[in-house]
Amino acid sequence: MEIWMRKMLDRWFLCFIAVLHLLAGVIANMEGDALHSLRTNLIDPNNVLQSWDPTLVNPCTWFHVTCNTENSVIRVDLGNAQLSGQLVPQLGQLKNLQYLELYSNDISGIIPSDLGNLTNLVSLDLYLNNFTGNIPDTLGKLSQLRFLRLNNNSLSGQIPISLTNISTLQVLDLSNNNLSGGVPSNGSFSLFTPISFANNLLLCGPGTTKACPGAPPLSPPPPLVVPTPPSSPGSSASSTGAIAGGVAAGAALLFAAPAIGFAWWRRRKPQDYFFDVPAEEDPEVHLGQLKRFSLRELQVATDGFSNKNILGRGGFGKVYKGRLADGSLVAVKRLKEERTPGGELQFQTEVEMISMAVHRNLLRLRGFCMTPTERLLVYPYMANGSVASCLRERTPNQPPLEWLTRRGIALGSARGLSYLHDHCDPKIIHRDVKAANILLDEEFEAVVGDFGLARLMDYKDTHVTTAVRGTIGHIAPEYLSTGKSSEKTDVFGYGIMLLELITGQRAFDLARLANDDDVMLLDWVKGLLREKKLDMLVDPDLQKNYIEAEVESLIQVALLCTQGSPIERPKMSEVVRMLEGDGLAERWEEWQKVEVIRHDLDMAPHRNPDWIVDSTDNLHAVELSGPR
Repeated sequence: MEIWMRKMLDRWFLCFIAVLHLLAGVIANMEGDALHSLRTNLIDPNNVLQSWDPTLVNPCTWFHVTCNTENSVIRVDLGNAQLSGQLVPQLGQLKNLQYLELYSNDISGIIPSDLGNLTNLVSLDLYLNNFTGNIPDTLGKLSQLRFLRLNNNSLSGQIPISLTNISTLQVLDLSNNNLSGGVPSNGSFSLFTPISFANNLLLCGPGTTKACPGAPPLSPPPPLVVPTPPSSPGSSASSTGAIAGGVAAGAALLFAAPAIGFAWWRRRKPQDYFFDVPAEEDPEVHLGQLKRFSLRELQVATDGFSNKNILGRGGFGKVYKGRLADGSLVAVKRLKEERTPGGELQFQTEVEMISMAVHRNLLRLRGFCMTPTERLLVYPYMANGSVASCLRERTPNQPPLEWLTRRGIALGSARGLSYLHDHCDPKIIHRDVKAANILLDEEFEAVVGDFGLARLMDYKDTHVTTAVRGTIGHIAPEYLSTGKSSEKTDVFGYGIMLLELITGQRAFDLARLANDDDVMLLDWVKGLLREKKLDMLVDPDLQKNYIEAEVESLIQVALLCTQGSPIERPKMSEVVRMLEGDGLAERWEEWQKVEVIRHDLDMAPHRNPDWIVDSTDNLHAVELSGPR
C-alpha cells in the first residue's frame, strides 16, 4: 500500500511539474502572440512586419522590437511604416512595454482601453493616424507615462479627468482632433511642458481659445503697448504722418535686415560663426523619443561651439562637449556635409532610422537640430571617452585599460555591430569601425558610435555609394579598390580594432618606420608573429597583467576578421559566438589548413616551414595555440 501511494504521489508531482512547464511556455509566448495578433490586424504594404514569425519562442529577434535582458518586450517602433488597419486589445499583455511608437501611419479604429494595463509605459506616440472614438479613461492608470501624443487624429468626446492623475507627464499633445467639453480645471495640465489642445473646435477652458459656459472669461494676453513721444497741440496731422512714415520705414528695415545680414554672412563665410535661419518645418518635431533642439540652445550649451569644448574631429565633423539647461552633459556632433535644397525630409528620415537602432552596445541618439544652414546630432556624453583616447591619450593620473576591460570591450563592440548588421531594417553598415569610434560609458561598457552616419551623409546618393569613407589602416582592401561596402568591411575594421586593443598601437603609424617596422598595424603584427614574438605584441602598459591564452584567442579572431577575401571573413554574429568560446577552435583549424594548402600551391619550389607572408591574401598558419 505504501509503495502504491508513493507511485501515485510521484505521478501527481510529475503532472504538477508538467503543468508548471506548460504555464511557463504560455507566459513566454504571450508577448509574441500579442504582437502577432497586432500583425494580423494591420495592413502592411511594405512588409515591414515580415520578420514577425509566430513560430519563434519570443519576439526579441523581430525587427522593430526591442527586449530587455530578460527577453521581455520593452519597445515597439513602427513609426512612419505606412501601416493601416486597427490595434488589438492584446497589446495590453505587454506588461513590460515602455515605448509604443505607432505615429505617422494610417491606423484607424479606437484606441484599446487595454493600453491602460501597460503600467511601465513611458511614451505613447499615436499621432498622425486616423484613430476615432474617445480617449480611454484607463490611460490615467499609466503612472510612469512621460510622453502622450495623440494629436492629428479624429478623436472625439471629452478629455478624461483621469489624465490629471499622471504626475510624471512631461508632454501632452491632443491637438487637431474633435474633442469637446471642458479641459479638466484642477490645474494639473498647467504643469505639462509642452501642452497643446489646439484645433479642437468644441473644446473650452484653459489652454483653448474660449471659455466654457458659465465659467469666467479667459484672460486675453496683454496688448503690446508701443510708447509714442508727446505731440504738441495743432500738430496731430503732421505727427500722425510722421508716425506712419516711421512705422513704414521701420517695417521695411525689419524685413530687409535679415536679407542684408544673410547676404553679408554668405559673402564672408566665416568658419566658426552661425546664422540660424528658421527652418520651415514645425519646430516641435518628435521622431520617436528624439528631441529637436534649436541651434541657439546648442550654441549656449557648447559656449558658442568653442574650440575648448571640442571632444574630437572626424570625417563627419567636429564633436563638442555641451551642458544643456537642465544640467545634463551631451556630445554635439556638427555634421560638415554640403547641404542641398530639399534634403531636409530625407535627413529627417535617416535620423529617424538611426534612432531606431536600440542596443546596450550602441550609442543612443538623443536629439537633433536641423535648419537650412546646420545639421547637428546630440548624443549622451560618454564619461570615459573613446577606446583610442584611453589607449594612447591618457592623462598622467589615468590608469591604463586593464585586460579584463579590454576583453569586455571586444565582446561588447562585437555585439553592437552584430545588432546593426542582423537586427536593423534596413541593415546599417558602419564603414568606419575603429578604436576612436568605440566609446566607453561610466562603467567602461563599450558602445559603438558614429553608426549610420555614412548613409546620413550620403542621403542625396543611391544606396551604393562610391565615396570611400573610413580611416587609413582600417579600410578593407575591397572597399578601398571598389568603393562598395558591406558587412564584411565592418568585420575587417573590427579585426584591426582588436589589434589596437591588444597592442595599444595605432592602425597606421609612420613612427614605426624609425625601427624599420611596418607602418600598417596588421603587417606589423604579422611580422612579430612570424618571428614568434607574441610577448612584444601586447601593450606594455599592461605590464604583463594579462592572460596569454585570451590574448592568443583575440589575435586569432582578429586574423580571421582581416582576411583579404571578404567571403572568407566571419559574420559579426559568428565573431560574437567565437568570443564567447563557441567555434573559434574549429574555425581557426579550418583556416590553418586552407592557408597551408594555399602556401603549398603558391610556394612549392621554395618550401620553408617557418615562413609567413605579409599579404592578407596569403597569410600562412600562425603558430598559436587554440582557445584554452
